[in-house]
Amino acid sequence: MALDLFNRRAKEDHARFGDRLPPGQKLTDGWPVLQYGSIPGIDLATWKFSLVGLVDEEAHFTWEEFLALPQTTLRSDIHCVTHWSKFDNDWTGVRVRDLVERVRPKPAARHVMVHSFGGYTTNVSLAELLDDDVLLAHQHNGQPLTKEHGWPLRLVVPKLYFWKSAKWVRGLVFMDDEQPGFWEMYGYHMHGDPWAEERYS
Repeated sequence: MALDLFNRRAKEDHARFGDRLPPGQKLTDGWPVLQYGSIPGIDLATWKFSLVGLVDEEAHFTWEEFLALPQTTLRSDIHCVTHWSKFDNDWTGVRVRDLVERVRPKPAARHVMVHSFGGYTTNVSLAELLDDDVLLAHQHNGQPLTKEHGWPLRLVVPKLYFWKSAKWVRGLVFMDDEQPGFWEMYGYHMHGDPWAEERYS
């Protein structure tokens, strides 16, 4: 019965929203909390965000330095691999492309491993991180992120399933080859395009 209800709701949502909702997804008004493990304890006094690896010049930011960077607010939809989608999210933070310009990736850099406090990782291509709508966000809908949703900083990559939008991020490592992150090692798709339903490998 639960599966029948889900399928009926998904069909209704797709009929209503057309091309805006990827296949196999249904809308939610809430924001489900999903993660592996517990919420890491983070102290802003010692917090640091780093860009390292195949770059001309590494960069490291304290929390105060990160907030002093040019800030941007963007609206996007998000799509979770567990079949829910949430429309019209306003994110405030720093465009990843603006940070990447500072470190100047080497020509061989094609992939990035995203590292989070607590040990979580996920892989994203450098080309997709440079998209206009990709942010390192500290606010959602005008409010600071809550701890369960990634406070103080999370990555937002709207074009990919939401497990790629890592919570509690602490750095980006630029690499020449594609390596699997945490969920990718457990069978999730290396890319994660919602429109192609790239849920699992």
